[in-house]
Amino acid sequence: MRSREMKWAFGIAAVAVIFTAGFLFIAQPAIAFPEYAQRTNESCSTCHVNPGGGGPRTMRGLIWAARGKPDAVPELPGVLLAPGVSDGAELYQIACASCHGVHGEGMLGTRLLEGGVNAAKVRSNIQRGRLTSGMPAFADDLTPDQLEALTAYVFAMESGKADPVLDAYPLQPPQLQGTPDAIPLAPGGN
Repeated sequence: MRSREMKWAFGIAAVAVIFTAGFLFIAQPAIAFPEYAQRTNESCSTCHVNPGGGGPRTMRGLIWAARGKPDAVPELPGVLLAPGVSDGAELYQIACASCHGVHGEGMLGTRLLEGGVNAAKVRSNIQRGRLTSGMPAFADDLTPDQLEALTAYVFAMESGKADPVLDAYPLQPPQLQGTPDAIPLAPGGN
């Protein structure tokens, strides 16, 4: 009886291996992110929050993936990057810090501290992007006031005059409520 069960289990395992191998050879090959960037003519940061690709997707990236990853990334006219945000430092944290670093020290993107670039060039780079370096264009993602605030902040950062960005937001001390009688008799949980 054990022999028959072993043969049966072996047969099922063999079918599973053959099915998996066949699926791998028949399935279309996966395309890694550099090929997507070449295919779509967009930087990785168009579809990903992380400008190097991978990780969470932007709204355009989510829609693009849901449509089966075609050769063109969908446009989202009228959708702002940070609706209601007017502070240049906050806009920098939302749009720029993931590439250029929290303090402009440079990460995947160019170092911005004391870069010696004039305000007009900063504005142009923000509006038009720099496709060769992977920087996306933000012309349609910011209002004119947001563009001015972000330009002023980045220019101040480049000239060494920007206020440092907070690494954390201060929180109020916790307010504990309850009485000793509210403590459970038997601790539990995970």
